Amino acid sequence: MFIRAAFIFLPFVLLLSTPAAAQDRPTPYWATVKAKELNMRVGPSAEFRIAWVYRRPGLPLKVLRLREGWRLVEDPDGTRGWVVARLLDDKRGVIVTGDGYAAMRTAPSYVSELRWRLEPGVVGSLETCEAGWCRISVDQRYRGWVEADRLWGDEEP
Repeated sequence: MFIRAAFIFLPFVLLLSTPAAAQDRPTPYWATVKAKELNMRVGPSAEFRIAWVYRRPGLPLKVLRLREGWRLVEDPDGTRGWVVARLLDDKRGVIVTGDGYAAMRTAPSYVSELRWRLEPGVVGSLETCEAGWCRISVDQRYRGWVEADRLWGDEEP
């Protein structure tokens, strides 16, 4: 009977212990929206009013502070607010910024072959950066190099 009870309650104990370990992560750091819908609140509790709703999984956010299962984040527009930590992913993401299309190339060079033109607002996964260029993946189908100046979320936080 005791062994059965231990197997039943062990997952709950592990689940409750996870957020405490996640609190130890140094800030700032990068994260992405994991949920299909993420509420940004004006304070670190569900009792605070919703300031913004994100509906862009993969959108990069800069995590500035940690507080008991909540994260103070900054979005690409500079808006700051609190979100539930479990709805964020540790994967690095980027968003295309600036005016006009951003060239996605086969190699980190202006003279390399053009693969696609990315509109501002396109969200992708960050793979690596070198010498002012970042290799990104969009929808796991489109992969190439984009000038780092055209991306938000690629720099050190």
